[in-house]
Amino acid sequence: MVPSRLLSVGPRTVLGIVGRWTRVRLWPASPRLHSASCADRAKYQEPPRKKLLSEKKLKRHFVDHRRVLVCGGRGGDGVSCFHSEPRKEFGGPDGGDGGNGGHVVLRADQQVKSLSSVLSRYQGAHGEAGGRKNCSGRSGAVLYVRVPVGTLVKEGKEVVADLSCPGDEYIAALGGAGGKGNRFFLANDNRAPVTCTPGEPGQQRILFLELKTVAHAGMVGFPNAGKSSLLRAISNARPAVASYPFTTLKPHVGIVHCEDHQQIAVADIPGIVRGAHQNRGLGSTFLRHIERCRFLLFVVDLSEPEPWTQVEDLKSELEKYEAGLSERPHVIVANKIDLPQARAALPPLRAHLGRSVIALSAATGENLEELLLRLQELHGQHVAAELRW
Repeated sequence: MVPSRLLSVGPRTVLGIVGRWTRVRLWPASPRLHSASCADRAKYQEPPRKKLLSEKKLKRHFVDHRRVLVCGGRGGDGVSCFHSEPRKEFGGPDGGDGGNGGHVVLRADQQVKSLSSVLSRYQGAHGEAGGRKNCSGRSGAVLYVRVPVGTLVKEGKEVVADLSCPGDEYIAALGGAGGKGNRFFLANDNRAPVTCTPGEPGQQRILFLELKTVAHAGMVGFPNAGKSSLLRAISNARPAVASYPFTTLKPHVGIVHCEDHQQIAVADIPGIVRGAHQNRGLGSTFLRHIERCRFLLFVVDLSEPEPWTQVEDLKSELEKYEAGLSERPHVIVANKIDLPQARAALPPLRAHLGRSVIALSAATGENLEELLLRLQELHGQHVAAELRW
């Protein structure tokens, strides 16, 4: 006779196969087993958690100021112990020193474009305690915090560091010193010291990080003047372009490659409105990004009536924000020359501002060469001035 095989189909049914015949047996399910299976299922079920922002979405948020609490690592404690060895009764003290706490260091990195990845609190690594046989504890590792190039570090209202070059570092918080073991206190008049000191706490500071875009040239203009389109036309940068005001919500930096292998960094500053120095529109949040630009590009919309008043208003806003900012070397760019009403406004504009106005079209690429030559000339003057210093 063929041995039977049991197949489990459910809590109430078992199929037994004997040869070619099938036998079905039913019995009530055990409530204890049923409840245990539900409990196990609930036990292994993960509770719902809040989804974190992905790295790609996090990069969309531009942050140019951050308040950070930095704490250095605590030093390790010293140890009080004595040498123990067979046939050596008085081995003497051999307690080692504790390791030093780790520093917190800010480092400027070109790959970081915003302060969005900087956390609100950083804690340095603690040092390890000392050991027997005069073994010192391991010091805490240095914690490096990557920040964008052009970051100002302030403590209160005082600027303590300016990380304007790639690779610049600033020790934001010092780690605490390690404690001393009883071996350190050995002296002729004290051959068996039991004294040891604890590790010192690390430095704790509240710092304010402020980002100012580093670029050679900064494009300044009212909303929808065509700054983003112009940056796309002369560089590889791809800022968003749309027909509504305040399309650009964060500065974009593009690199213009010249024929003599020079590279000119051009920043697209978000649109400025009248009264921006009083924090209207996007306010003074983005006006500080113009401070590091060595020369300016005033982008004017030729399709607007009386476009020469735009330059006067822009210079007035820059001067009210910081004295002397509007007097930097600059170029006046009359954009949207491809529109019919814009060509009619070009002669009055040059009558008010002079013949040095560069009329071009970022949409069609008309007369972009003249702007590139002027940019190269201003960059050469800036480099020559730096060499004189």
